This record gives sequence, structure tokens and C-alpha cells, in this order.
Amino acid sequence: MKALIFDLDGTLIDSVYPHTLAWQQALNEVEMVVPACEIHRRIGLSGKLLVKALGRRRSRSFDQTEIDALEKRHDALFREMAALQLPLPGAIELLRFLRQSQVAHGIATTGKRSEIETALAALEIDDSTLVVDGSMAGNAKPEPDLFVECRSRLGVEASEALIIGDAVWDVHAARRARMLAVGLLSGGSGEQELSSAGAMRIYRDPADMLASIDELGLKLP
Repeated sequence: MKALIFDLDGTLIDSVYPHTLAWQQALNEVEMVVPACEIHRRIGLSGKLLVKALGRRRSRSFDQTEIDALEKRHDALFREMAALQLPLPGAIELLRFLRQSQVAHGIATTGKRSEIETALAALEIDDSTLVVDGSMAGNAKPEPDLFVECRSRLGVEASEALIIGDAVWDVHAARRARMLAVGLLSGGSGEQELSSAGAMRIYRDPADMLASIDELGLKLP
């Protein structure tokens, strides 16, 4: 393996639950009450897919204008709830190790660059790290576009890259991109869920992954 491609929310940044609560409040404000556990399972999808999926289960449809308004409201609420943007255990150290070891890596996330700047700063990421955001690829997960774009920019073949994510949507997208996936439990998904989706290895969090880095077949110094 020559390269690692990371999801952001729940994989490197502890932000899945703030996203969940922000969506719950935004939907509640348009009189659609959704349990947090139902929203949590869909974090990692685009806002459009998340809203449509939750609405369909309640026989309620949303047009694009309504979805855009909900996404804006979610973004505002999320910024209030996740102002600190705390890195997950070992995330900074893992990224630093990859830089020092000259292992190709990048981040692929559905968030727009303006929305993720605080998270990137918290992870001590500068312009030397490749970041593919939601404005740089066609479709969000579970489509593979973000991961394919990141892999292409890293200049490696699909067989040479590993996707690191916390949700089944990351694993599904990796499989569609013909790449192997590693699952992290730090976003709240269960080990069985990630394993059933097809994750080749599962670790507790970035710190656990760093401690087991030799298992991934990377070319390390």
C-alpha cells in the first residue's frame, strides 16, 4: 500500500454527534421530529440524501429550496455546537507520523472548505496535506467520487490506496471505488456494522490505528 485517504468527521475530528444534534434541531424546526439514533446512522451522507431519506420514511418530500435552507440551518447550528472541533485521540499524531514517514495521504470530506477550516487547523494540517472537499467532486458518499478524486490527485492506483472511515457509507464508497477500507469506531458505528459492510480492519480510533500501523502493509522507513 502506498497511500491512505481519510474521511474527516468521526474519523479524525470528534464531530459526528454535533452533526447529529444540529440536523435533529434543524428538522424539528420544520416540524419533522426524528430520533437522534436515526440521524446518526446517516451522518456521512450528503445533506440532500440525508433529508430525503428521513423524509421518505415519514411520507414527506422536500424540494431543493427547502433542502438548501435546511442545510444552511444545520451548518449554523453545527458551528455553534462544535466550536472547538476537537481531534479524536491520536489523530494529530497519526497525521504527523505519516508526514514524517513520507507516506502519501489525503482527506476527502463532503464538507465545503469554508466549513472545515477550523477542523483542519485543529488537526495541525497545512497546505502540504491534500484535502478534497465537497466542492471538488461530483457526488457525495455513498458514491465514490470524493475518494476517487483524492486518489487521483495523490497519483496512486486504486489497488495502492486504503480508505479510512468511521461509517458504513465510507466502506460502501471505497468498495465502489475498488479500494480497500479500514473502519474506525470513533464515529459511533459498531464493529459488526463496519465488518459486514466490508472493512478489512477495524480500530478503536486513530491512536489504535497508529499503534497497529504495521498491519496495513504500508511501505514505512
